[in-house]
Amino acid sequence: MAATRSEIEAPLFRGEALALRSAVESRRREFITGRACAREALGGLGLPATAVLVDAFGAPRWPVGVVGSITHCTGYRAAAVGRATDFAAIGIDAEPNLRLPAGVLGAIALPVERERVGRLLHEAPGPCWDRLLFSAKEAVFKAWYPMTGAKPDFHHAEVTFELESGRFRVRLRGPHRSPRGNPSRLVGRWAVAAGILATAIALSRPCRGTS
Repeated sequence: MAATRSEIEAPLFRGEALALRSAVESRRREFITGRACAREALGGLGLPATAVLVDAFGAPRWPVGVVGSITHCTGYRAAAVGRATDFAAIGIDAEPNLRLPAGVLGAIALPVERERVGRLLHEAPGPCWDRLLFSAKEAVFKAWYPMTGAKPDFHHAEVTFELESGRFRVRLRGPHRSPRGNPSRLVGRWAVAAGILATAIALSRPCRGTS
């Protein structure tokens, strides 16, 4: 993984620059710094710098043989990559440690999740659990979409946080429960530091010869 808390001015490949033709300045800065992080992460795998373009939905298009994810929020940019022989998918997300705007939790959370978030906000202050829930679901979707071609709704993933371990568990529901034989129960990691909430999930390739 490569991450930074500062803006980076770095050259873009031609296809990347074309993706920014109509972008506002804040989006341009996010994109450029995210691509700089991506190239540093690829270098960690011993791979050369290359363009990381976007698909029709804005998701990164990684080089053949690589899976990964990019995230950005105010004051933080990061990219994580792995070899496709080792990982089926990677998803990361970062958010400011601030409460969600009014009405957003109701739009993204299942009733049971809203109950859990209410308890955690009272019993374990520190992380803004409502936004952490949003971040965890974003990380899951960033991994799930390139692996399956499906874009789950927020209500298709039920997230449970573990305080002691820093893990979160995900149960996929509805039509995206287990497409193409993929698992319906996933485990990710969460952390909070310096005003930033971070979540990550990596799906390993099954070992050959195992079911």
